[in-house]
Amino acid sequence: MSIHSHLALKPEPGSKLLRYRGDTVTFILTSTRPLKGTALLRTNLGQGSISRQQIIASVEKNLPGLGRDWFDIPMTNVTPQQFKLRLPLTDIGHFKAKAMFIPQDRQNPVWIPGPNVTINVEPADTCCGNVIYNAFVRQFGPNKAGGFFSQNYGDAVQLLDKAGYAAIPPSGTFRDLIRELDFILGRLGCRFVQLLPIHPTPTTYARMGRFGSPYAALSFSHVDPSLAEFDSKATPLEQFIELVEAVHARNAKLLMDIAINHTGWAASLHETHPEWLVRGSKGDIKVPGAWGVRWEDLTKLNYQHKDLWQYMANVFLTWCNRGVDGFRCDAGYMIPIPAWQYIIAVVREQFPDTIFLLEGLGGKIVVTRELLDAANFN
Repeated sequence: MSIHSHLALKPEPGSKLLRYRGDTVTFILTSTRPLKGTALLRTNLGQGSISRQQIIASVEKNLPGLGRDWFDIPMTNVTPQQFKLRLPLTDIGHFKAKAMFIPQDRQNPVWIPGPNVTINVEPADTCCGNVIYNAFVRQFGPNKAGGFFSQNYGDAVQLLDKAGYAAIPPSGTFRDLIRELDFILGRLGCRFVQLLPIHPTPTTYARMGRFGSPYAALSFSHVDPSLAEFDSKATPLEQFIELVEAVHARNAKLLMDIAINHTGWAASLHETHPEWLVRGSKGDIKVPGAWGVRWEDLTKLNYQHKDLWQYMANVFLTWCNRGVDGFRCDAGYMIPIPAWQYIIAVVREQFPDTIFLLEGLGGKIVVTRELLDAANFN
């Protein structure tokens, strides 16, 4: 009988564990008969930075991943039939482990049958109480109580619409939302404020809805000036940072919704990187869609270009440097998994606690699972 048949590992091979930084994970190798030899755990746990650097180098320098983050840790022989190893989880990220046993009279290891154990480690303070308030800044201030829409402007607006004018009501602002934070974070007890996209959007041609779709970004790094008060002492970006600081002052976190699968029509990237647009055989710019609906105000980006991955990683870093704690990634299932692995590695190398929430509503379950696992979405 093979020695394999006598060995068993806990957690079982192929297990997928979700843990939090500061937790521990215990590996136990047991046998149905006494063992004489050495047991080792081969893993990349605790080597998050090396793992991320390998992913980054594979994209930026075209270097192959050589598994430099893997190493062997001896397991303690606690009984004649059992080895044990308890490890602290100090890094956030996606990790794997595989146990082996080297018999006393042999040099070659006997690997425990089955796939690797997977351990995804999350930020410690997200272990519970993750109540998210989703805020659409436009709907605060006067618009919260109806605002423009409660007024009898219907005839005038229809007249302007028919004449081809863009009739856009006043928007709620970051400062309007700040005035509501004591209720949202204090009274309701939310720990996260998640903003719908705050980028500039098309408000003339290709405008969807009265204000323009928030998911049709004209620039991924700019703030829509309509979301700020006109203040000669504070730019729209500075007023956004006021919101970030107000959220943090209440011991909460700010998340941003960002849709990097596409831009709005006439986005700045159309001028600087037209090669990143997906085009048909006749030169028509492709638009994304789901459930049989096409969003004509959007233009699809081509993630076959790895320089686009690098551009987007810098977009996320830009917002992290402005104090944003995490992101909801709209249409994240449409972005290739290797692109997300790179983007998340770049961001977490500088901001390890950054949260990445996947919008996978229109994607296949197998894609969602792989993004949550290998790409280490939260």
